[in-house]
Amino acid sequence: QVQVEESGGGLVQAGGSLRLSCTPSGLTFDDVAMAWFRQAPGNQREGVACISWSGETIEYVDSVKGRFTISKDSAKLTLYLQMNALKPEDTAMYYCAAAGFSSCRYAPIATDYAYWGQGTQVTVAS
Repeated sequence: QVQVEESGGGLVQAGGSLRLSCTPSGLTFDDVAMAWFRQAPGNQREGVACISWSGETIEYVDSVKGRFTISKDSAKLTLYLQMNALKPEDTAMYYCAAAGFSSCRYAPIATDYAYWGQGTQVTVAS
């Protein structure tokens, strides 16, 4: 069974940093895409960043460019999201997602991703 689990959320002050981790398992595809999404109460789910596992493509939504960095550790099969200079508007539930094909051609769209974690809460205090 494919399983996706994320962790690392918490409460931080504005300007602080957090690093989220995602540990997918059970994927059997040779090339997959991984992504981070976020959703605040009452808002639509927003694609934050994505990375092609075996390719070179990385994409970010404009609002996090220069502050967030997506990366992967292929040996550990782990995905990361380093979040710096956090703002109150970054407050949301953050989700890790996986696609069984390469789908990181632009800022991630939810319909491209089939496997989802349960989310980890990030709260940034002003």
